[in-house]
Amino acid sequence: MSKFLFVSMAAALAAPVWAEPPQKIDVSSLPAQAKVIDNVVIPVPSEVFNVLDKLGKPNWGEVLRPTKDVKTPTESPQQALQLGSVIAEGFIAVEAENAEEVKKIGGSVRKLAKALSVEHVVDKRAKAIIEGADKKNWAAVRKELDQAQSDVKEAMVALKSEPLSQLISLGGWLRGTEALTDVVGKSFSKDGAELLHQPVLLDYFERKLSEMPPKIKSNPLVTDVQKGVLEIRPLVGISSGDQISEKSVKEVGQVTSDLVKKIGAKN
Repeated sequence: MSKFLFVSMAAALAAPVWAEPPQKIDVSSLPAQAKVIDNVVIPVPSEVFNVLDKLGKPNWGEVLRPTKDVKTPTESPQQALQLGSVIAEGFIAVEAENAEEVKKIGGSVRKLAKALSVEHVVDKRAKAIIEGADKKNWAAVRKELDQAQSDVKEAMVALKSEPLSQLISLGGWLRGTEALTDVVGKSFSKDGAELLHQPVLLDYFERKLSEMPPKIKSNPLVTDVQKGVLEIRPLVGISSGDQISEKSVKEVGQVTSDLVKKIGAKN
């Protein structure tokens, strides 16, 4: 399988993320996709799930992390990172078709959004997520999760909190990448590992982190995340024609796992 950037193709592309998956990834469209990164970055795009399913139907129930009662962090950078991570967990719960976990995640999304003063934009979405899970309407839940992420990011920008909006995206990417390394690591294949080849996205995150206001940039958790992004970059930025090794997949998994634990930790 050819290289595929782990980036969002939701609002910017013609087909929504809950549409029927394409038979193959169109590599020729990658440059155009890379250009929309600045506008849209979504945690675990369904395109990646679809590709992984074609590689062997992962057991998403084993990847899913049971939701604990979210203790809202006191600092906004951690709130934003945690919200992104929770939304990514929601995508995993949908793939696992675990209604109870999806409903818990819907409640956590609402709680974290409230902490960030954007609960007004997710209340309706959170309710729809819970209702969809009750009905086991997974396509509808996936759609609401996707839109909840987009709504929150837009609301954060409107509140002149664009840096926190980027942290939401980054928190989601970290949990999504951790899940991806878990799946690929359990049954290693070159095609699966190739999904980690994301140098453009890593460069984007590093640039956004270095441009953040001093107050956010100096936050210990944000500092750890920035270090982690720098650690991951050479592991996934291989030369053209090379393959990402099984060792690199494990190392990326370890870095992302450590960061996701810190993001979810109590203050």
